[in-house]
Amino acid sequence: MNEDMTAVCGDGLINIRVCAIIPKNGCLLMACNDHSDYLYTVGGRVKFGETAEQAIVREVFEETGVKLDIDRLGFIQENYFYGDAEPHEGKLIYEVAYYFYMKVPEDFEPVGMDFKEGDTTEHLCWIDPMTEKRQFYPEFFRTELFEPFEGVRHIVTDDR
Repeated sequence: MNEDMTAVCGDGLINIRVCAIIPKNGCLLMACNDHSDYLYTVGGRVKFGETAEQAIVREVFEETGVKLDIDRLGFIQENYFYGDAEPHEGKLIYEVAYYFYMKVPEDFEPVGMDFKEGDTTEHLCWIDPMTEKRQFYPEFFRTELFEPFEGVRHIVTDDR
């Protein structure tokens, strides 16, 4: 129990991930690290034995120091891509990601803007996804994020 939901499959990996959509004042809270030149969502892998909902609440707390509740599930993304960091660099990864809109109080601010993930220091930053020049993932945030819709959108991305 309590292992990340990542499994070897042939020469590649299958990964189950949860991601937080944390909007405030037209901006979005994202993360980055010193090893990559792109931004990514707050979140992480589901651990065996927990639900996606439990995982996103845990991940948001671990990374921001604040317990946020879930508003709703917004997107499910199936994503094929090649890993860019050890130990999975160059390996094909099939990832299923659940993107949850979080309930964000007006006075929300992360306890700190830096947090540790293993040996890596990660940094939080607020971006405007419509004008941000740096690469960020998922790319569909630029077009899909702030358009109102009901239900859950299913996105398939294949970067093979």
